[in-house]
Amino acid sequence: MSKFGTSQGIPDRASDDRISSHARLLSSQLQSLREKLFPPEANKELRKFTSGEVSRLVSVSDSHLRQLSLDKLGPSPEIQSNGRRLYTLKQIGELRKYLSEVRPNDALNFLPWRRGGERLQTLACVNFKGGSAKTTTTLYLAQWLALQGYRVLAVDLDPQASLSAMFGIQPEFDLSWGDTLYGAIRYDEKRRSLKDIIRKTYFHGLDLVPSNLELMEFEHETPQMLTSTRRAEGGMFFERVGHALATVQDDYDLVVIDCPPQLGYLTLGAVCAATSLLITIHPQMVDVASMSQFLLMASDLMRVVRDAGGDLSHDFIRYVVTRHEPHDGPQSQIVALLRGLFEDDVLAASVWKSTAIADAGLTKQSLYELERNSVGRATYDRAYESLDAVHREILGLVHKAWGRAA
Repeated sequence: MSKFGTSQGIPDRASDDRISSHARLLSSQLQSLREKLFPPEANKELRKFTSGEVSRLVSVSDSHLRQLSLDKLGPSPEIQSNGRRLYTLKQIGELRKYLSEVRPNDALNFLPWRRGGERLQTLACVNFKGGSAKTTTTLYLAQWLALQGYRVLAVDLDPQASLSAMFGIQPEFDLSWGDTLYGAIRYDEKRRSLKDIIRKTYFHGLDLVPSNLELMEFEHETPQMLTSTRRAEGGMFFERVGHALATVQDDYDLVVIDCPPQLGYLTLGAVCAATSLLITIHPQMVDVASMSQFLLMASDLMRVVRDAGGDLSHDFIRYVVTRHEPHDGPQSQIVALLRGLFEDDVLAASVWKSTAIADAGLTKQSLYELERNSVGRATYDRAYESLDAVHREILGLVHKAWGRAA
């Protein structure tokens, strides 16, 4: 019998009602869990950093930091009963500014903000295969850059809002209409300034444009605008993300965008806004096959956009191997295949699969937010070194685009 007929198997509720009920139940439970994890205001806070960690981040000796503290120069760290000195990330930023002023010849090493003539670097993380660690790559890169002293804007362009959730935002509770990038790129008179949408995060030096399902409105409205005779303010669909970011370019050194896992109008807008592309790839054959289709579709769509006037000049395009198990034979063969095909377009370093990264994600945290001994020092160090190698390679490419010495 047809599903539209009558039978004893008719469900007592329509599927959309049942799914809606499940969504509300899950959202409510997630809100309760968040309040338990981050009481009392349910806001995340970043841990403090030891003087040893600060020494490595700022590239000054621990003894020099101690002397600055004794001389009451620069920020005043928290001093525990055992003499251990702890700094907030904001204080690390203040320390960078202080050192850049007293040692002007090394100012760029301490405070590496972009200088005149160095354009805003916008890195878009793309792939339409789920599980390629696109959001994790965006999160870790943005946080690492902030730790190095750069001014960073993370943009969550995925309606599923996984990046926003990692920053402690639950979209259905914490965001109102227009609080995502959609508010700055929509086609009507309700468009908002991106400055009013950007949120400070608990990670000093790192701001966020959050996401929720309203971003799908852009995917729905763009086809209507393409068939309309009216010319919308703010440019064509592929120009709007770039135009929005241009309004805040003086406030940041780098923008990192987490793109949706599909080649829609949002992704194409991010690709046109980007100065560089990071294509994440998990070294499994099914993922490589999926990426092949992604690249074919992307090239066709990008060609159409370029013919329509889109800016598709990028300083670099790199494949980032993620969740890599270097001792796994088949994975090693796939990585070798990618390097043989794409040569230097594949990063030399790869992000290793790590229980430390996975365990940190269970509590919506990154490795950088955890104490070294909270997940096992050896495990932590292996994961940290893997991430550090990838991020330094990407930063080297950014510096090359800026014309800085290696």
